[in-house]
Amino acid sequence: MFMPLTIPYGAVMLFNVLKLKQGVATEDVELAIGEMCNVVKNTYGDEKGGFVGGQVFKYTGFVSEEGSFAVGKETEDHIAIVTYWKSFDHHERSHADHIFKEKFAALGEFCTDTYEIGYEMLWQGAPDE
Repeated sequence: MFMPLTIPYGAVMLFNVLKLKQGVATEDVELAIGEMCNVVKNTYGDEKGGFVGGQVFKYTGFVSEEGSFAVGKETEDHIAIVTYWKSFDHHERSHADHIFKEKFAALGEFCTDTYEIGYEMLWQGAPDE
């Protein structure tokens, strides 16, 4: 559950932002996120499904002045879900499945907005040891 990920070169990354409704805390959505992530891992995590791994992050309010051009913008409370897939097609097929849609809809009840954007990997690396 909390193991490091090894992402194969050529994988695609999907970045999903879940903007929480006012008054909804991260703790309020943990069960729904856990159920949805468990479905993805256990249903689509094979060669046919194409799921490689994922991570869930909560917004903590800090913004890097060193890594940002537009500092001072306020951001709504949100959660980011980062998933890695063998291909964008694998991702889309999994998310069109009724099992996933049911879990995502339950999570959506806590949100004012969600969006998911995809990226193709251009580079990856680690420090030399």
